[in-house]
Amino acid sequence: MSSEIKTKVTEAGNYFVSNYPPFSFWKPDMVPKALEVIEQPPQPNTPLGLYLHIPFCRKRCHFCYFKVYTDRKASEIRNYTESAVRELAHYAKKPFIGGRKLDFVYFGGGTPSYLSSAQLDDLTKGLKDSLPWDDAREVTFECEPGTLTESKLEAIRNMGVTRLSLGVENFDERILEVNGRAHRGKEIGRAYEWARKLNFPQINIDLIAGMLEETEANWQDCIQKAIEMEPDSITIYQMEVPYNTTIYKRMQEDGSLVAPVADWETKRRWVDEAFRELEKHGYGVGSAYTAARNPEKTKFVYRDALWHGADLLSLGVSSFSHINGVHFQNQAHIESYLENMNRGELPIFRAMAPDRMSLLVRELVLQLKLGHLSQAYFQKKFGVDVLQEFSAPFAILEEMGLIASKSPEIVLTRDGLLQIDFLLNRFFLEEHRDARYT
Repeated sequence: MSSEIKTKVTEAGNYFVSNYPPFSFWKPDMVPKALEVIEQPPQPNTPLGLYLHIPFCRKRCHFCYFKVYTDRKASEIRNYTESAVRELAHYAKKPFIGGRKLDFVYFGGGTPSYLSSAQLDDLTKGLKDSLPWDDAREVTFECEPGTLTESKLEAIRNMGVTRLSLGVENFDERILEVNGRAHRGKEIGRAYEWARKLNFPQINIDLIAGMLEETEANWQDCIQKAIEMEPDSITIYQMEVPYNTTIYKRMQEDGSLVAPVADWETKRRWVDEAFRELEKHGYGVGSAYTAARNPEKTKFVYRDALWHGADLLSLGVSSFSHINGVHFQNQAHIESYLENMNRGELPIFRAMAPDRMSLLVRELVLQLKLGHLSQAYFQKKFGVDVLQEFSAPFAILEEMGLIASKSPEIVLTRDGLLQIDFLLNRFFLEEHRDARYT
């Protein structure tokens, strides 16, 4: 069983599990439930986070499956950001806020750093007028290195950003070009140097293992260059090829079933090599995707809060929220999103109200990505012994040699951690197990 997973070729489709139940179960006829829960007070002791999707980019990467737009005019960007400000203003008056301050904020994309310094200043002021984040534990801002200048980084720092995430992906000029990335190698070092001078509390860099034309030599070079930069944290993803990517369109034209990227065994080995080398230099591996130089100090608040059931209010096109136990997602196209906002309507287009067991599974599968699971946590919060409730899938993982220990916590082996997204489906409730994810 384990070898079947290890040698699986990369085919088209999503394998990364970001939420539960699968998005294909979120339906328009459940939107009234979302509108209902925002009129209710929050559950006690539930943190509140804010996410804003900035969908603008200089180019669309060939592997990108997010909702992004290129070549938009400044007036169109302003219309979008002003709509997001109005969206937050609407929500800020609702009972689900309950007087809570923001625990974490995340500016994701797309490319948030595509915006100009003036646009970022206006956006920050508009959002903070409704819900300030001065006391937030973490404010994350995603950047594409080639969009950054010293003055723009200063504007980002002045927003209150505590965690700057640089989308490096690779250091090689050829590989960046082949994969459709807009930035080049020299822009990485320049942006990183500027950011360090501004004393961002945490600088993260993203890498992707197994990009188009990735080689053994190049990957080893990427590991060494990342270590030489000494970022506070590193996020490493394994390349996948979702259906709505440029790579998949090319596969359709060629009639190919196998994506032109490394197989899963190679990608997992590359991530393992990176993690092992990082550990030699003092980094601690904190999840299937992350390593931090100082794990006691360097946190991933957005991740940990969300994976432990925090409320997340998300703004902008295609973004998805989790409020009072209910999932809902905004309109998937910018024109529809803006039309809703211009009419003074919330732009929600589908929702899902999971039962208590589905909420338990959601936290279980997300927390398994950390590589360890606390039985006591689930017993206290849900009144369920997860080892007993999910004895069958845990037994399979144990038989495959992917569980290191079960007491006092359930702990995965490194091999189990590196292929966790392939394993999570085994923990899905039966009605969700064989369905389309998105």
